[in-house]
Amino acid sequence: MFMTEEIMTPEQVADYLKLHPMTVLKMIKAKKIKAMRIGRVYRIAGKDLKEFLNSVKI
Repeated sequence: MFMTEEIMTPEQVADYLKLHPMTVLKMIKAKKIKAMRIGRVYRIAGKDLKEFLNSVKI
């Protein structure tokens, strides 16, 4: 499980969600998952991932 204070890479998020990393990047670009861009890479805060998971309707 992830901590809400943790900062994750798209690859780590993809591994956690069992998705392909490119899918996570597409979700970031579509603004479905909040992320920060630091230089040329994205980082996702644990609290933003938790917010995304809470918003997903299954």
